[in-house]
Amino acid sequence: MEKLIIHLGASSNNFGAFAENCSGIYGAGNTIQEAKENVLEGLRLFKEQNKENLPDILKGKYEIEFHFDVPSFLQYYSKIFTKPALEHITGINQKQLFHYVSGKRNPSRKTVEKIDHALHRLANELNQVRLAI
Repeated sequence: MEKLIIHLGASSNNFGAFAENCSGIYGAGNTIQEAKENVLEGLRLFKEQNKENLPDILKGKYEIEFHFDVPSFLQYYSKIFTKPALEHITGINQKQLFHYVSGKRNPSRKTVEKIDHALHRLANELNQVRLAI
């Protein structure tokens, strides 16, 4: 199955989204959620307007994978992942995480990978959990 990769991130005055591997699909909004919804609407319109000439990735089954920049991810999921919780699962100091959210500092590639791996470890662990009745 193909993956349509959508990048989400902050710009100077809003949030933007675009398909990395399928040109012509864009979205924007005042929030990450609005940008996600807008880019998905953009995808729908793109497919509708290009029925005769769809890019290969959109012809068969595909899944959408969202790629966030670190500040946008931390902001979007801030009600779910508090800084103490993120520090616990990533090993990255809360103060450093605050600098990433505020834009005072940009994480290194190694730090981005560390956060990404920690989140996926947590997701895999949660995927194995079933609550007993």
